[in-house]
Amino acid sequence: MTVPYDYEALWLKAKMFLNRAMDPDDTTRSFDERALMATFALELLAKSALSRTSPVLIAEPTEDGSNLLVATGLLSGEAQFITVRAKTIYSRCQKAFRPFNADEAGQFTAARNSYIHSGTAQFTNIPEDGWWPKFWRLALILNTATDHDLEELVGDDRLTTVNTHLERNKKRIEHQAEMLLENAKTRLAQHRAGVLPARVAKQWAPGRDRTAGLQYQDACTCPACEGRGVVEGDDVNESRVDTYQVSKYDYESVVELTVFPDYFSCWDCGLVLDSFELLEQVGLEEPFTTEGELDDLREPDYGND
Repeated sequence: MTVPYDYEALWLKAKMFLNRAMDPDDTTRSFDERALMATFALELLAKSALSRTSPVLIAEPTEDGSNLLVATGLLSGEAQFITVRAKTIYSRCQKAFRPFNADEAGQFTAARNSYIHSGTAQFTNIPEDGWWPKFWRLALILNTATDHDLEELVGDDRLTTVNTHLERNKKRIEHQAEMLLENAKTRLAQHRAGVLPARVAKQWAPGRDRTAGLQYQDACTCPACEGRGVVEGDDVNESRVDTYQVSKYDYESVVELTVFPDYFSCWDCGLVLDSFELLEQVGLEEPFTTEGELDDLREPDYGND
């Protein structure tokens, strides 16, 4: 019998759901039904990617520890294996498999829950040609983390369709980034010329704080106006501790962190880039270096949220 946390079994199940979601000969299933099946596949891909590293990463902690013992192979027999919630799965994937976005994946889960557990008749109000590009951007990252290529997942006959969706998503990000940069440049030029519309001026002025309040920050040059930009992030990529002797019995530690960026804002032109995709498009995707505290290096409590 296949163990429930086997990453290959989870991947094969994801492939099965995707086959049903993408079957061109099935005219009986609506887009809502196919989107639901694809959303099931996304969560299974996420579990497979994490379980490939360690099944403990998808195991629900229980008071007696039996679920974790099953994940490590120390307990077998009739013990039941329960996985953590999708929110936890996606949060861990965001940390482990950049540039996976847990918030975007959570939108798929929210739509699934609403469709299954409420009287909502429609899975999503996003048009099908806009839904699939968002889905495949996330699914591609997870499938790569399972050490499978795209053709293995969808088959050669569907590869062109998936690549078309991925290209649409890429173009969408390119256009969005271009629009945001141009709007910021125009707004700043109008302000400097004294012709900024009053309606816009009420909502915007140079020097206003637009930071997101993420845990780590670093100054950088704005890609729109070359002004005072701030890049922010919560997820630490690497850490280093240097310890110096400051007196005979006293030592001081300096913590240096490299952090994945997730948000950018500019004090001067007001540009805001609120996703890794947009940061990647303008060349701000590289982890930044900042000083930290020793507390930043301590492992958080193991939990389920």
